[in-house]
Amino acid sequence: MKVLIVNTSEQAGGAAVAANRLMDALNNHGVKAKMLVRDKETNDICVVGLKGSIGKKWHFLWERLVIFLHLHFKRNHLFELDIANSGTDITKLREFKEADIIHLHWINQGMLSLKGIHKILQSGKPVVWTMHDIWPATGICHLTLGCSAYRNICRHCKYLPGKGNENDLATKIWKRKSLMLSQGNITFVACSKWLEQEAKSSALLCGQSITSIPNPIESVFTPGDKTKARMAEGLPADKQLLLFVCQRVTNPNKGMSYLIEACQQLAEQRPEMKEKTGVVILGGHAEEVADQLPFETYPLGYVSDQQRMARIYQASDIFVLPSLSENLPNTIMEAMACGVPCIGFRVGGIPEEIDHQRNGFVAEYKSAEDLAHGIDWILHQADYKALSEAAASKVRHNYTGQQIALQYTEVYQQALAQKHFKL
Repeated sequence: MKVLIVNTSEQAGGAAVAANRLMDALNNHGVKAKMLVRDKETNDICVVGLKGSIGKKWHFLWERLVIFLHLHFKRNHLFELDIANSGTDITKLREFKEADIIHLHWINQGMLSLKGIHKILQSGKPVVWTMHDIWPATGICHLTLGCSAYRNICRHCKYLPGKGNENDLATKIWKRKSLMLSQGNITFVACSKWLEQEAKSSALLCGQSITSIPNPIESVFTPGDKTKARMAEGLPADKQLLLFVCQRVTNPNKGMSYLIEACQQLAEQRPEMKEKTGVVILGGHAEEVADQLPFETYPLGYVSDQQRMARIYQASDIFVLPSLSENLPNTIMEAMACGVPCIGFRVGGIPEEIDHQRNGFVAEYKSAEDLAHGIDWILHQADYKALSEAAASKVRHNYTGQQIALQYTEVYQQALAQKHFKL
């Protein structure tokens, strides 16, 4: 069986990381998997990059320009929306022709167009689409943030000026997606049970096959010597360290403001923590928020090296992810694999990873007070060793590459069997 995994980026973003790990897991499991990307960044022979830099840039810029026009020339939400009006036709590529299964992942920002996906469906090859967010089930957004319009039809979109209208951009793209999906069947795979249920409630995906399989973890993420890890990263040995990770720290959806407020509450309630606690920040723009925290901060910038990431997790006491919307975060899985108790809000797939007060803490949504309570509970009240062991055990029993590869192999075989049945 030959599988072609399609993703916009080879390395940047959670979807790229998950797609790469799945490719490795499949190859280790005896399935021949390759990855097709717009942005190739390594020399991995299993990863193929699209050719033609001018064409790739044009697809990206044309889509952004059309969205910019519909936003009335305002940058708000410019990179939160996708309309897939332009992209590369991959059906002519050798890798596509050789594949038995076409496995789409995150294909936005000029990678594939709706017209291109239509051509993939017309080719007759079975298509599996892993949903890393809700975009395949909505008109134009990746995060619904409380909006339920997609359960009927996307219109009056809150991301558009004046909250759109009866036939706004979201409605038009919804109709184009609906027409595309009417041309063939796609097996949709959500990365969390939460997203599976959200997708099943979408009128757009009515009649489509939808299941859920978590992302796999790499073996590099394991418990390690905390003292050695801190020495290697230049972090203090005498402080309790909280870790926050995201691509752009100032992204409001990642919830840094809630972590800042929680830390301020802790500093007031437990003044001794000011000298004994530090916050390690990974991601761009960390320096913009460092002075807002009452504890010593250690901004480490953007880190992509997996081994160094594992070492930073191992150096930390708690991983905090107060996101306002999440699917099944790779970062929580990675931290838990390293034996680090995690805390996040009760949203998306986070409660599927963190078992409340057994391997971490699930705080009430958007509650900085409960976030502070959770941090205090893990650091000062809970059996930390038991939490740590339970966190690592959860990952070993649920998210290994072999387990995930087996589940996807079953999905592929079912998709192939369905194709042969139709023939």
